[in-house]
Amino acid sequence: MQCAPRPRQLITTWIILAALAAGGILSGCSTFTSDGGFNRVADATKADLKLEVRWPRSADEHAKVKTQIDALLAHPLGPDDAVQIALLNNHALQASFQELGISEADLVQSGRLPNPRFTLRHASGSGFVDIEETLTFNVLSLITAPYQHAAEQRRFSQVQDATIIQVVQLADRTRTAYYTSQAAHDSLQYAWQVKIAAETGAEIAHRMLGAGNWSRTDQYRQQNFYTQSLQQLARAQLADDTAHTELNRLLGIGDGGPQPQLAPHLPALPENFSESPGQEQAAMQNRIDLKIMRAHLDELARRLKLMRATRLINVLDAGPTRVREGAADQPHENGYEVSFEVPIFDTGAARVHKAEAIYAQAEEQFAQAALDARAQVHVALSRYRTAYTLASRQHDDILLVAKRMTAQDLLRYNASQISVFDLLADARAQIDSVDLGLDTLRDFWIAKSHLDTALIANSSD
Repeated sequence: MQCAPRPRQLITTWIILAALAAGGILSGCSTFTSDGGFNRVADATKADLKLEVRWPRSADEHAKVKTQIDALLAHPLGPDDAVQIALLNNHALQASFQELGISEADLVQSGRLPNPRFTLRHASGSGFVDIEETLTFNVLSLITAPYQHAAEQRRFSQVQDATIIQVVQLADRTRTAYYTSQAAHDSLQYAWQVKIAAETGAEIAHRMLGAGNWSRTDQYRQQNFYTQSLQQLARAQLADDTAHTELNRLLGIGDGGPQPQLAPHLPALPENFSESPGQEQAAMQNRIDLKIMRAHLDELARRLKLMRATRLINVLDAGPTRVREGAADQPHENGYEVSFEVPIFDTGAARVHKAEAIYAQAEEQFAQAALDARAQVHVALSRYRTAYTLASRQHDDILLVAKRMTAQDLLRYNASQISVFDLLADARAQIDSVDLGLDTLRDFWIAKSHLDTALIANSSD
């Protein structure tokens, strides 16, 4: 006849089975991956930006990245080339990739069972001994381990999404810096032309004044125009240097290495305005930042459910114990030990209330984030439309007319119908039109970059 197991045997067996079950669940998920979770970031970058991002972690990988960057710097850069260099070489982005390693370490750690605790108590005297040996497991940790591991898996996924957002935002900042630098360079070249023309006019006016063929007032006017051109040139040089420095910062390029050379001019304005229907609604479904907040909200809901289920049990340790008390030759007595908090003063109600408040807060934050995202896309789309309208009008209605006026003035000057000073006066009148044309064309391409980013993620840092 087989005897029924004793209660202490049942508890000990249950603890061991719980540990084995939890270990079986977590054992397949408690190792590091070969890519550190980076492949998902690389795939998303390829899909969203049609560009490549790398996370070099060895000398050979760093050498390959450097070779790729040097090849890009060997020719004038287009906007996509500049973004590609930033994705490969921006140190802040590379530092953010380390967050993947940190999160993966937390994920692997959550897949490891908590170590058991061994306690030994020994006392002796007058030929008697009192020995107690106890091996305990944190039963609550064993029970909740799968839930904690699942939570870390979701957090790891959120870190991947957050890294993708940083990639997209860096691409937007780099494109903005690229177009700003191009426009600043074009403005600088034009400022040099204006300065040379103004210098020529001032010199001619000075000579004509000396010959008695020109009034001092008119000579002062030409000299003033020359002084203004020098000031404009200084401002243009500062803007060009500032824009160039900002672009180099985003590209991760210092003063000692090869310097990027940009395409000679801003890209031409597209002939036709293109806009995809339903962009605002699509952004609500596809924006990565909203997906992160949805996942966070779901995670808080799971934690709240777990908190409600375990609020009365905050600490629970159990395990087998062996005791020998009496003469040294007395046999050991086997048993078990259970340790838990008695919920007399703290019933866990405060913790549950806090979890409920955190969840409610996250709900409101998500609702506001959704409204903010819709507004951001709407504003970005409006700015894109307006930028195209302004740039096209500036090009068609102002710059083309200015070019035709310049051509007519040259014909009249060659026919001796107007003087060189009349020619210079007309050129002065066109300066603001040319600068505004460069600004509106730059603003269009920046607006397009901001719109493309807003459709994927929050375009602001």
